[in-house]
Amino acid sequence: MIPRAVAAVWWLAVTAVLVLSTFAVRDRLPDPMATHWSGSLPDGSNSLTGHLITSTAIWAVLGVGLVASAARAQARRVPRMTWWSMLFGMGTLLIGAQVSTLAANLDVPEWTAATLPGWHIPAVLAGMLAVMGLAAVLAKGEPDEPSPGNLEPPVLKLRSGQRAVWVGRVVNRKITWAVVAAFAVTVLMAVSGLRGQGQSLVSAILPGAIILLLVGLATMAVSVRVGDGVIRIGFGPFGWPARHIKLSAVESAWAEERSPAETGGWGFRGLPGAATIMLRGGECLVLRYRSGGQLAISIDDAERGAALINALIAERAQT
Repeated sequence: MIPRAVAAVWWLAVTAVLVLSTFAVRDRLPDPMATHWSGSLPDGSNSLTGHLITSTAIWAVLGVGLVASAARAQARRVPRMTWWSMLFGMGTLLIGAQVSTLAANLDVPEWTAATLPGWHIPAVLAGMLAVMGLAAVLAKGEPDEPSPGNLEPPVLKLRSGQRAVWVGRVVNRKITWAVVAAFAVTVLMAVSGLRGQGQSLVSAILPGAIILLLVGLATMAVSVRVGDGVIRIGFGPFGWPARHIKLSAVESAWAEERSPAETGGWGFRGLPGAATIMLRGGECLVLRYRSGGQLAISIDDAERGAALINALIAERAQT
């Protein structure tokens, strides 16, 4: 299947359902209609036209993003199971929300009389998850296509019995300076609090400064160590906390240029199965799991790290 063509057809189909379903029952709906809920009771309304414009606009934005990422899905730079699940899952969610809203407003004299049955939301979410799961299963059965970044994965030549280790590291200097500033503010506020000065200011600023300090420490640097059958990803200046990935769970690795604009910004981006640890634009180490997912890490000397990972995978396959 061609992702871009399927995405365009699906987008048109969902748009048609959103529009036609509204017009099919417009004579049985109040205007304005209930569109926001507090439990089962409505606490917000919108005109029929406004609701239709809002729902189609949301789907238009999602659709543009899905169609735009179709080329990456076709090239396997976005895991196919994740992309197909998101494509059909988001459309199903919007259709379910639309049907639920229309049903709740059907034949009521005014929007304040509408009620949303408690089973509607679980039913819509269950439908979305079922469709996402089905799409993932069907996508998993598709034959693999070569990826531009994975046509000839680099492989390091190892002598028999040779023990090799690779370590890569990258530091985001902007976040480092932010950590320094957060630390200075934290110390200043703590000292002021101990002296009993400006208690209201301290109580307002200190919690936020501590949170920024902790988050900054965890995201200012990342290191990757490959060796002994494990890929260790360490966070922060001391490499802790750390995540361990067994080489047996990795299918292949390669280096690829990626920018923050492609991944949605700096930091930890994406969803499980299509995640990126982005501390700076440029060279990234990309791991493809045997389950079909991917993890990209912005790291220096990613080409050598990928070559060693592929060599260790090949060595493991021979033993």
